[in-house]
Amino acid sequence: MDHPLVSHKLTLLRSTATPSPEFRRLADELVTLLAYEATRDVRVEPTTVQTPISEAPGVTLSRPKPMVVPILRAGLGMLEGMLRLMPSAEVGFVGMARDEQTLQPMTYAERLPHDLTGRQCYVLDPMLATGGSLGGAVEFLVRRGADHITCLCLLAAPEGVEKFRKLVADLGVPCHLVVAAIDDHLDEHGYIVPGLGDAGDRLYGLAE
Repeated sequence: MDHPLVSHKLTLLRSTATPSPEFRRLADELVTLLAYEATRDVRVEPTTVQTPISEAPGVTLSRPKPMVVPILRAGLGMLEGMLRLMPSAEVGFVGMARDEQTLQPMTYAERLPHDLTGRQCYVLDPMLATGGSLGGAVEFLVRRGADHITCLCLLAAPEGVEKFRKLVADLGVPCHLVVAAIDDHLDEHGYIVPGLGDAGDRLYGLAE
């Protein structure tokens, strides 16, 4: 997204001087800004409401309700910002971890409906680095029947964007990616440069 407020909040997120409580607040605010763009194609249906003066046409979110899916654990830091914009959405969870040797995703937990047929899903993952975790989550949702997927990330690497593009081209399901910024490259360890460090650790502290 090319917006001065997005750039400002992302700059503060990058800084090592930003403590975890402030990092969580900034991430929450940034996600709400991203969500405006991400929900541009959310499905609605016509309705009519009674104003104090007369009836007025409008729209309401279609059913089945949209499904918001944060990837554990770091995606949890994006959840409230998304629900602030779309509070009637339902929430599912998927746990994806990256094997630091192979850089491939591993699913260790999920809490989602077995049938997502007809669902629009919004996947939350702060960092699109190698693309493994996000790609694995998207494939998982498609297998469950989701027919429209939008992914929200705070930062992405060009390598991850390209991998995501190739993945979704073969799925036969509309997939979109909304990011605050695309950084320069991945380093030899698979981390985004310049990035902002490990989003999960900066949100919640170091994992033991």
